[in-house]
Amino acid sequence: MDFLDPLLLARWQFGLTTLYHFIFVPLTLGMGLVVAIFQTVWHRTGDVKWFQLTRLFGGMFLINFAMGVVTGIVQEFQFGMNWSSYSRFVGDIFGAPLAFEGLLAFFLEATFLGLWIFGWTRLPRRIHLATIWMAWIGASLSAYIILAANAWMQNPVGYQMAADGSRAELNDFFAVLTNRVALATFPHTMFASFMFAAAVVIATAAWHLRRHQHVDTMRPALKFGLWFMIASFVGVVIAGDQLGLQMVATQPMKMAAAEALWDTACGRDASFSIFSIGTPDGTGEVWSLRVPYLLSFLSTQTFDGCVEGLNDLNAQYSEQWPAWAAQLGAEGLNFAPTIWITYWSFRWMMGFGGIAVLIAIVGLWLTRKNATKPVPDWAWRVAIWSAPLPMLGSLVGWIFTEMGRQPWIVFGLMLTEDGVSPSVPAWNVLISLIAFTAIYAALAVVEFKLIKKAAQKGPGGIEPPDDSASELDDQFATVY
Repeated sequence: MDFLDPLLLARWQFGLTTLYHFIFVPLTLGMGLVVAIFQTVWHRTGDVKWFQLTRLFGGMFLINFAMGVVTGIVQEFQFGMNWSSYSRFVGDIFGAPLAFEGLLAFFLEATFLGLWIFGWTRLPRRIHLATIWMAWIGASLSAYIILAANAWMQNPVGYQMAADGSRAELNDFFAVLTNRVALATFPHTMFASFMFAAAVVIATAAWHLRRHQHVDTMRPALKFGLWFMIASFVGVVIAGDQLGLQMVATQPMKMAAAEALWDTACGRDASFSIFSIGTPDGTGEVWSLRVPYLLSFLSTQTFDGCVEGLNDLNAQYSEQWPAWAAQLGAEGLNFAPTIWITYWSFRWMMGFGGIAVLIAIVGLWLTRKNATKPVPDWAWRVAIWSAPLPMLGSLVGWIFTEMGRQPWIVFGLMLTEDGVSPSVPAWNVLISLIAFTAIYAALAVVEFKLIKKAAQKGPGGIEPPDDSASELDDQFATVY
């Protein structure tokens, strides 16, 4: 492996910056909904503890939102820096949704978020409540448009090739927005984001309850977080099942790589391995723990369905795209992704989510009303340290999604190696990779400390504002 290969370095840089940016995305989407729900409960009940929770988690939401905006803008620069060939190829397709996202969705989100921040004592309570809901709707719309753009890379629709074959041209914007992969990916991503927000709520409440602080406020927050985690996990599973069906329909090689299924299997033989040990070269299996029929059911919704294997799909693709097969090399599975990455990222994705919901279920049992013993200290510690689990599940899920598409940057239309900028030298990419990594590492420390400080500070002593009050304007503006 050439570590000064521009393609390799460009992929590392885009992968690292994208994963770093995605740390903020699920917390923004999930925490925005949490804050809107808390403020709605306060509006309906007038109970001060829900106002305090709105303010506490609203502060975290704003910190995370600001960091996400900064890293998201920088991420898009890379399309022109290291992926100019790709940008020229998809520019006509991506231009419309990205402009739509920036001019409409992000503008909607930022405008109403500003009204929410500074409107506590300037807007009627119902109007102010509507602003946080509109901000969350704007964030969700922004996420959907970005996911639709990504879905086009997985399943190109609504396009025609230019006369010279040099680029894809948009001919049906509605088809891009209603891509079957986008429609399945969006709910899966949203429910995963809700799990992350629930984990942060649980960890924050557990930190204070372990110290017997703000008990009256943190007990309902903990209960909400635990139930929200379980409900979101159910949504993740249902949406993930539908996403898996679309993946089989549009990218069967990815499903085969997720199971390291070498040969086509049907029924009982199409089993799903919970854990597997393979040979050093990755082409054989030494031992595995398997669930019969499960892969068949996940792929076809039947117990006797057939799932295409890597070898058969590779032969099919080699015959379908002989020129690209020659470019990739005739030896081995040239159209398959790196199997060990897809295999284990798929399982880590499910594992992190499963552990998070298991902790929530245990937490509900330990904090039930008729519990005869106090919650042990180890349980509070587990709840606190489990906060990153849904985030890690989302990150490895995106590693699976993007690495499972390889060697394509746009499935069936463009290879990843053809998308890199042809005139950017390796040392240039290496310098920017090191710089971005160092800057983002520093920003990660800042983000973590700010969120931690806000969480540990807990609900403050500011009373809910009165609709006619004006003297608290500066105080609220300072807090938010």
